[in-house]
Amino acid sequence: MRLHFAGLLAACLALPAGTATAQAPARRPVRAEDVYHLRAVRDPQISPDGEWVAYVVSVTDSAKDKSNSDIWMAKWDGARNIRLTSSPDGESSPRWSPDNRYLAFVSGRGDDTSGAQVWLLDRTGGEAAKLTSLKGGVSEYVWSPDGKRLVVVSRDPDPDTTRTGEKKTPKPIVLDRYHFKQDVEGYLGKRRDHLYLVDVATGKAEPLTSGNYDESDPAWSADGSLIAFASNRTEDPDRNENSDIWVVEARPGATPRQLTTGPGGETRPVWSPDGKWIAFSFSTDPTINIYGLRHLGVVAASGGASREIGAGLDRSIDTPVWSPDGTALLAGVDDDRSGLLVRLNVQSGAIERLIEGQRATDAWTIAPGGRLAVLMSSPSQPGEIHALEGRQPRQLSHQNDAWLAEVALATTEGIGSKARDGNLVNGLLVKPAGYVSGRRYPTLMLIHGGPVGQDDYSFSLPRQVFAASGYVILTANYRGSSGRGQAYQQAIYADWGNKEVIDVLAIVDEAVRLGVADPERLGIGGWSYGGITTNYTIASDTRFKAAMSGAGSSLQTSMYGVDQYVLQYDTELGQPWKNPEAWQKVSYPFWHADRIKTPTLFMVGEKDFNVPSVGSEQMYQALKSLGLETQLVIYPGQFHGITTPSYLVDRYRRWIAWYDRFLSKGSMVP
Repeated sequence: MRLHFAGLLAACLALPAGTATAQAPARRPVRAEDVYHLRAVRDPQISPDGEWVAYVVSVTDSAKDKSNSDIWMAKWDGARNIRLTSSPDGESSPRWSPDNRYLAFVSGRGDDTSGAQVWLLDRTGGEAAKLTSLKGGVSEYVWSPDGKRLVVVSRDPDPDTTRTGEKKTPKPIVLDRYHFKQDVEGYLGKRRDHLYLVDVATGKAEPLTSGNYDESDPAWSADGSLIAFASNRTEDPDRNENSDIWVVEARPGATPRQLTTGPGGETRPVWSPDGKWIAFSFSTDPTINIYGLRHLGVVAASGGASREIGAGLDRSIDTPVWSPDGTALLAGVDDDRSGLLVRLNVQSGAIERLIEGQRATDAWTIAPGGRLAVLMSSPSQPGEIHALEGRQPRQLSHQNDAWLAEVALATTEGIGSKARDGNLVNGLLVKPAGYVSGRRYPTLMLIHGGPVGQDDYSFSLPRQVFAASGYVILTANYRGSSGRGQAYQQAIYADWGNKEVIDVLAIVDEAVRLGVADPERLGIGGWSYGGITTNYTIASDTRFKAAMSGAGSSLQTSMYGVDQYVLQYDTELGQPWKNPEAWQKVSYPFWHADRIKTPTLFMVGEKDFNVPSVGSEQMYQALKSLGLETQLVIYPGQFHGITTPSYLVDRYRRWIAWYDRFLSKGSMVP
């Protein structure tokens, strides 16, 4: 499409003077059906010579009602984007061999019931060839420095599967683990994730680790003799988050050596180019669970005390990679609605911002020669691959150019307000295309999940779809959100439904004060913790005329042993029989359901183990019993995240219809 537009432009410029040209068609509003048109770009991987960036593109097939991912690559100079795979099974996780000859990827091609395997695409030509045949599939893999081996992460084989791959009659599910269920994975038995060494020439796989614990994040040393990985090898790994960094010789039968001993979770080991140091991500306080910041540390590969890099930065530091010269680490930082890429000097700890501003940087990859490619988005630009030269990003992929040329996008700006207790809360204000200043609009407060996370200056299809339906959209990074430091992130610890509600209402009040939001036509909604906070808010304030609570809960005591958060519950609230007052307090939307006056639409996936459907069912039943307008929608076969494309479209349509019903837009209030 990019070449087509360039050719069209050249043709227009070549027309004789006075020749009439057709007027460009008016841009259309964004629709729910744009789920089928938007292309999701992810996982950039730059080649060792720095000439190409491989990446994954996911597209949606409306006829098959499924998404499919393929591998693409972009030339560093931006001249070419090439699609490399096109099978109906989907491919992901592209990884270059060190000599540039192969581009490996993961795919579940064919009838293999064991799960995704590693495939090799020879860049000299020919079809991709299957390399691994592990019965537990492959979830992660890394090339050895000499390109002769891979280290892969594979789950123990399913004992309930025959050699031919056909399922026998399912056996009873016997559980004896503390943490016994997980969304998508289901009930958790004894199967664990372990490391295997795979010979590239023969495809032979040999186990490197074993035991009643999981391994993840494998990384090769520069000379290929050692592999670092993360593993929780405490007596009962389910009862804590104390993973550590381990090192093992790259040969079967070798004994792993523990490298870190911190109380929090050490993960994501990354070797320095000279093989002397290992950088890793860690948390300092295991008692605060999800509310803790992620810090950056380094430790000598030979052992000894570790030290923190960037200790003065009161933000989480994510996904570190070494600079080619070994003097710095590049990492991501969430900072008050922006996703930054920073460089941290290993010796001094000095921090340099490489990418900043009103945008979000989601992934990065660096070549041995120093070329850096990033995945970046903004409110007006879906995620695309960019080359970063100095501080100036240059777009390499153009997967969504054609779609962007068709649609009229809403505009996004920051908004902030002081809450009634003095807290400064920041969020986003999204105005529909064609917004008229001085008019008050029906307004929706959309609450993000987590709670740790943030609404940032990234592209958001939900915000665009709702704005295109005539609504002003508000978001609030309430206390508990990331991007504002440890104290802000931890502020709601064991105190759910209090400060979040105060902060959400502060942003709504500010939009009304600015003359943007119509106070008589306010809606609210969210998914996951956004749905939970919706329940808290409508049980605290009756100003909202319509609500949508997705995958939420209110009677929190009933979640104990039903969802996947038992460790957090025991640590943060205590066991219900030991601390019933705390559980009663955080369950107030259910116990005070009679205070709710807002018509509410409840939605949830049938197989959600994250926030199970019982949470939505209970609130639906409560409001139904009270005679309040309500509806419950359950999506068959879906987990916490709705993934079936037709269900995604259906969800948008139902949201909009529900809000339209109770927030009849009519003419905008002057």
